[in-house]
Amino acid sequence: MKTSLSRFVTIAAVLSVSGTLAACAGMTAGDPSAPLTPISRYALQVEPGLDRIAIAVHDAGLSATQERALHDLAARHRAAGSGAIVIQAPGGNDPAADAQAWAARATLQAAGVPDDLIQVSAYAAPDPRAPILAGFETLTAHLPNCALEQGAREGRFSNASTLGLGCAVTANMAAQIANPRDIIQPRAMPPAETGRAATVFANYRQGDRTSAAQEELVAGRISRAVE
Repeated sequence: MKTSLSRFVTIAAVLSVSGTLAACAGMTAGDPSAPLTPISRYALQVEPGLDRIAIAVHDAGLSATQERALHDLAARHRAAGSGAIVIQAPGGNDPAADAQAWAARATLQAAGVPDDLIQVSAYAAPDPRAPILAGFETLTAHLPNCALEQGAREGRFSNASTLGLGCAVTANMAAQIANPRDIIQPRAMPPAETGRAATVFANYRQGDRTSAAQEELVAGRISRAVE
């Protein structure tokens, strides 16, 4: 009787462990949408945008307010480091509109925008005196909304990560990146400063001191302070 009971307990334990392992395997490997690693669920991404202003057409040309708006646009373009600024004049061959479009180009050039980064074109407007459009494409870092990530509240029989793992870290990094274009491609490293290193190696080869005078002075002050 004892032998049959122990055999029954052993079989039940084996079946329980097998079922648990099968459930864990089904929760991870069987899910095609599961990320390869826990940190690959969230990644830094960029979203395209457009920074554009509309300039009303006046017979007298650009106003002082419009010139300031163009200078501000040039400053934002310089800070964003993006492509060309496109000036679009309304189609219809209106002399005032055409003249103001080229005046906007001259204003952007005076604001420091290189000539090869300014393009002038026409667009199909409902009226020949429709506003002149000037702007450039932008990129912004995508901020995931971590509050929308609802993880499982019940008990889990798996070592898989929760759905929100990595969301807060990615959101914080995206909010702190000054230039979102660095997400697409990192900036080139500036050339190394080799002048000081060459001086130090030359002094080392000649048996002279390699530290600067200021460094020796600071070291002396520290030694006296410790004494």
